[in-house]
Amino acid sequence: MPPEVLDLFTELASVPSPPGEERAVADLVLSYLRDCGLVADEDDAGPAIGSTMGNVFCRLEPTADGEPLLLCAHLDTVPPTAAIEPVVEDGIVRNAAGTILGADNKAAVATMLESVRRILAEGRPHAGVELLFTPKEEVGLVGAFAFDHTRLRSRLGYVYDQAGPIGVVILGAPYSQSLEVTFHGRAAHSGMHPEEGRSAIAAAARAIAELRLGRVDEDSTANVGTITGGTATNIVPEWCTFVAEARSHDERKLADLVREMQDAITFAAGVAECAVETKARKSYRGYRFAKSDRGVALAAAALGRCGHSVTYELSGGAADANVFNDRGLEIVNLANGMADIHTPDEHIAVADLEAMIDVTLALVDAAVA
Repeated sequence: MPPEVLDLFTELASVPSPPGEERAVADLVLSYLRDCGLVADEDDAGPAIGSTMGNVFCRLEPTADGEPLLLCAHLDTVPPTAAIEPVVEDGIVRNAAGTILGADNKAAVATMLESVRRILAEGRPHAGVELLFTPKEEVGLVGAFAFDHTRLRSRLGYVYDQAGPIGVVILGAPYSQSLEVTFHGRAAHSGMHPEEGRSAIAAAARAIAELRLGRVDEDSTANVGTITGGTATNIVPEWCTFVAEARSHDERKLADLVREMQDAITFAAGVAECAVETKARKSYRGYRFAKSDRGVALAAAALGRCGHSVTYELSGGAADANVFNDRGLEIVNLANGMADIHTPDEHIAVADLEAMIDVTLALVDAAVA
């Protein structure tokens, strides 16, 4: 196998890029595109969204009739807890330092960049390819939300942002809503006058105990992710904040679940004689494709031509695809072989890095009229 994609991936992966601190990796991507003879630009979203980079965008002008494609990947990873030292053992890339590898989503970045290099080097006919690399995907698809999608000529595209074997096509992703809940109690000395206090932490605990968390039904999940509160162990805590989320593939079920959560929160506040403030925010909208939709059918054909068995799944998470599908594009998420993402066991096979280049080129070929 040519070493280019492996070398590129390990170079990208070895540079930490937690959300908001993607500058060094963005510079590597920009340098690679320039070395390919391409002109890329970076928008001004960075300062507005709290990132050291904006969205990086590049376009290959078409050399044939057909349908232009968008290839999108994000440059941030979940925060590493130690150094990132990619090593190859028995054909598998892992992190020798025992933290995340960053295959999510740098495997997709490397695949897309190397695919474009090969298109150019081989003079491969194409109907136009647009590349978009976003920041802060891991903390709410922030970069994608900030990108001006009217710049795109493509109406069809792909992200490779699903852990799983190559051949898995994602037909849908959930809707999501977050809740930031703050209980306001009354401080008092916990040893001398505890009866004068109103514990905000106890109120929050009662609320959380009443919530249906984890897998709520076949379409829906709920979680409490963070909780903070109080000032000292000898003070009845006068405040407590927790952040929760609910997700569902059914928008009506999501609304019902959020309403149920808010009712439990209000009840807990009343029992504890605390005030409560709830800030609800729609995190992102879900989507659902049919197998016959153009993007899905094109992906199935390309995967089949590359020898992969095609299966269809729903995702429990979001990707930049959620943003662009909500804006009227058709962006399909494909699994790319990465495994155990967001954990110290994260890994990807070298063969899968190369195989996704073949899939990408097959997609580009299929889009030519």
